[in-house]
Amino acid sequence: MNTNVPPSLGKLPIDAAFESFCKGVYPFGPLQDHALGYFKESQKRPEKILFLKYEELKKDPKGQLKKLASFLGKPFVNEEEVDKNLWRCSLVRLKSLEVNQNGVDPWDGLAYKTYFRLGNVGDWKNSLTAEMKDRLDEITLKKLEGSDLVFGSS
Repeated sequence: MNTNVPPSLGKLPIDAAFESFCKGVYPFGPLQDHALGYFKESQKRPEKILFLKYEELKKDPKGQLKKLASFLGKPFVNEEEVDKNLWRCSLVRLKSLEVNQNGVDPWDGLAYKTYFRLGNVGDWKNSLTAEMKDRLDEITLKKLEGSDLVFGSS
C-alpha cells in the first residue's frame, strides 16, 4: 500500500500507484520528462541551473554540497562548515524535528513524516518487484534516449 497519500483518498495499492506512475499520471506529470527538461536546461545554462543526482549526493555528500555552495556563490570557508551543513540537512536530523514528526502539509494533507523515507539508493527493492524495476528501467531508457542523462537503478 502507498502510505504517502492523504487519509481522505484512502490507501492506493502499490500496483495501481506503479501503473499510474508508468503512464505519467502522477502529480506534476511524468517524472522522466521533468528530469530530462531540467537536465537539458542545465546543459544550456550551467550558470543558472545546477543538476544534481541523488545517487551522487549519497556517494559524495561533501563534494556535492561544496559544488552546490560554489554554484550559489557561497563557497565554504572550511571543512567544519561543510560538516555542520551536512548534519543540518541530514535525514536523521530532519526526521527528528517536531514539525516533521507531527506536522501536516496544508496543500495536500500529507503528514510531513511521509516525506522522509530511508534515503537509501536501491531501496526500490523493498517495494517493487524485479519485473516492475525492469519495466520502469525500459520506460526511463526510452524517455532519455538520445540524451546524456543516465540514471542507475542499483
